[in-house]
Amino acid sequence: MKTISSFLTLTLLLFGASFLSAQPSDASVTKTKVVDASADAVWAVLRKMDDIQKYSSAVATVEWSGDHGVGGERKCLPPKDQEGFYRERIVSFSDAERKYSYAVVEGVPAQGMVNSFKVVDLGYQKSLVVWTSHYDAFMPNPNMNEEQFLGFLDQSITEMIDKVALAAL
Repeated sequence: MKTISSFLTLTLLLFGASFLSAQPSDASVTKTKVVDASADAVWAVLRKMDDIQKYSSAVATVEWSGDHGVGGERKCLPPKDQEGFYRERIVSFSDAERKYSYAVVEGVPAQGMVNSFKVVDLGYQKSLVVWTSHYDAFMPNPNMNEEQFLGFLDQSITEMIDKVALAAL
């Protein structure tokens, strides 16, 4: 019996290790923040979609096209001393669930990038903001490597969540 148990353990370790190493790398960033404001108050700030410049130092102006909802697009332009822009398309939206997602279709060194917000009601005038950013592949470029890109995402998400939390108070 001890031999069978040892064999099973060794088999699981060998096959488990090869299975785990065959998994794709996880190109996701998730940030959360508990906010001392109701979920409705936080959602009222996040759901507007066309005033991102209030919450991100990387965005000076937002140009909106299409409906304010699924299918709508926004072009986020940087401050005058910076170059580039981001083009984003709203891919899902739900007032009932207090969440929406948008694909970044142009302007970042990542393919298949989708960012999602969700506001969770914690009761007692508290809520939880959950922001997830996922992409399929990093595209090498001369301006930054993937580690720098992930650092930029982390910093940008943290800044926006903090500013949204203040605006909801």
